[in-house]
Amino acid sequence: MQISDASGKDSVLHQILPSHNEQLPYSDREAGALRHRIVEISRTTSETHVSVRVNLDGTGVCNAATGIPFLDHMLHQISSHGLIDLEVRATGDLHIDDHHTNEDVGITLGQAISKALGDKKGIVRFGHFVAPLDEALIQVALDFSGRPHISYGLQIPTQRVGTYDTQLVREFFVALVNHSQMTLHIRQLDGMNSHHIIEATFKAFARATRMAVEIDKRRAGTIPSSKGML
Repeated sequence: MQISDASGKDSVLHQILPSHNEQLPYSDREAGALRHRIVEISRTTSETHVSVRVNLDGTGVCNAATGIPFLDHMLHQISSHGLIDLEVRATGDLHIDDHHTNEDVGITLGQAISKALGDKKGIVRFGHFVAPLDEALIQVALDFSGRPHISYGLQIPTQRVGTYDTQLVREFFVALVNHSQMTLHIRQLDGMNSHHIIEATFKAFARATRMAVEIDKRRAGTIPSSKGML
């Protein structure tokens, strides 16, 4: 299956059923909803090639190789603290800068999460978390509403962490939000160290996402909206 984003660039979607070795952490009654929560997407443009495999019901196994070491480190936070199995491969025009690759990883990850959630039947939908990392304290609230919106409140004091341009944190989340169709609010409650602020953000995002994508057994497979659709 092929899908196009707003820019007209194409991504290839593969939905993957769990193998016999991938045990589902839910009852047989709920297993049908989870069969579509493992997705692989590849996206190729003139600037980058990105492939993402996501299992929303994983154990936090991550294999990330984007060519941007700090972004790889942050993807590991999403996987580890969100209990999402994540495999990301990217090649891009890093000889120019990290911008295109960083953004396209966010786009492709957002597409994969959206497709893994499907019609969102049975999910909690909302998630929130406050994550401390030493002096930094970050609050994240999100909603898989189908209406992309980001409210970004980070004040990162330095232009770079290592070689990573800290402006790219916002660009990553904008791309992810637009293509996962989520509402995302990020608030910095405290923090002075740029690395701590960014890492606490990704950890809080991971935990909030984990909360939101969990299956709510009381919903019995219904869509979590009074309108009947998201």
